[in-house]
Amino acid sequence: MSSLEPVELVDRIWARDPTVWTGGDEAHWLGWLDEPARMLERVDELEALERDFEHFVILGMGGSSLAPEVLRRTFGIDRLHVLDTTHPAAIRRLEEQLDLERALFVSASKSGTTLETRCQLDYFFDRGGTFAAVTDPGTELEELARERGFAWVVAGEPTIGGRYSALSPFGMVPAMLMDLDIRALLERAEAMAEWCHLGDDNPGLSFGLQLGEGWYDGRDKVCIEEVPGGFGLWAEQLVAESTGKHAKGLVPAPGEDANGPDRQHGRVRLDDPYDVGAEFFRWEFATAVAGSMLAINPFNQPDVQAAKDRTAVILERVRDGVDPAPESSIEELLANAEPPQYVAIQAFIDPAREEELDPLVERARETGCVVTKGLGPRYLHSTGQLHKGGPNTVLALQVVDDFGDELEIPGRDFGFRRLIAAQAAGDLDALKERGRRVCRVRLGDL
Repeated sequence: MSSLEPVELVDRIWARDPTVWTGGDEAHWLGWLDEPARMLERVDELEALERDFEHFVILGMGGSSLAPEVLRRTFGIDRLHVLDTTHPAAIRRLEEQLDLERALFVSASKSGTTLETRCQLDYFFDRGGTFAAVTDPGTELEELARERGFAWVVAGEPTIGGRYSALSPFGMVPAMLMDLDIRALLERAEAMAEWCHLGDDNPGLSFGLQLGEGWYDGRDKVCIEEVPGGFGLWAEQLVAESTGKHAKGLVPAPGEDANGPDRQHGRVRLDDPYDVGAEFFRWEFATAVAGSMLAINPFNQPDVQAAKDRTAVILERVRDGVDPAPESSIEELLANAEPPQYVAIQAFIDPAREEELDPLVERARETGCVVTKGLGPRYLHSTGQLHKGGPNTVLALQVVDDFGDELEIPGRDFGFRRLIAAQAAGDLDALKERGRRVCRVRLGDL
């Protein structure tokens, strides 16, 4: 546990002192502390962007998609779509729903090289419409956007990692496209940032201390309160990817019952929808505090690359994109399951079929274990780091459906069907490589 007094811990976080964590490169990734104030100065820039379109589509993964999705759900905005899947059925369905000539596609990627996002961009660019980009300065995506004549490009802040980017252009540009009052969102976030300077009565500090102390007491499952808008969808990436490494980690579990020997309650404070700006910051600060208590770097993701590397190898090896075959059985995986183990349902399925997982979730809960659920490949950019780098208490249950006919990607020698099949197989291999207990089943066989 951190030996620092709370007041000193807060002061040193704001002083950008990396020894609060591991003494590594943490100081480079603390731009999120200043981002509410910095973005308030950019409101006019965002509001001047061209946005006279019927529909908006965010092409992104992880930190580039989860904040926009939570904002979309929180405010009930139907004309903004977030595409963070490579499932052919979902991509075909979105294309059928849109008048492409009246849609703006926003390619969002901090690195500018995110495989899923670049494939989505290439697919829709080949079909028409207007395009824009949100990316960090100097990326391949920025260069591509200039070459292809995108309507606009908005620069991200390079000192902010993806999962801490909700209050940066990656969250605020989609908010602006939804006609939200981004100034109100940012002012509440800035007020929370000022509150988190305090040594006493500091909401981010007290929550972070709760998370860290719970972890030390063996209560490493953070049962995130269910609220309209699905805030937990964003928060689980923040907590899992930040803390799940070096065999440590807090396991976020949106919607799970907080009563249990290995559980604690992650409250979400939303008196009205615009409080989500303050909550983004409170959870970010709390996660940084918890990271200090766990003595890890909450801003890196050392195990994320493993599944990506496996995917690349499988894409080279598998040319027909065959559906993954079942492995083991659900009953075999769950036979001796008990806390502090947790069941992670990892579903590479059409998102429209997500409700079909409900009976499986209920069966897994019968073990008494916390159950989490993620759609692939989305969760690879969210909880995937925890599953592979966190404590070896995960029981990984991969579910696949029929990926359907191939959907070609312009300029690639593979299509979306082959890509999602390789992503599922690649993550399963990466989990096995780390000694995780795994099982794979077909959705249609449940």
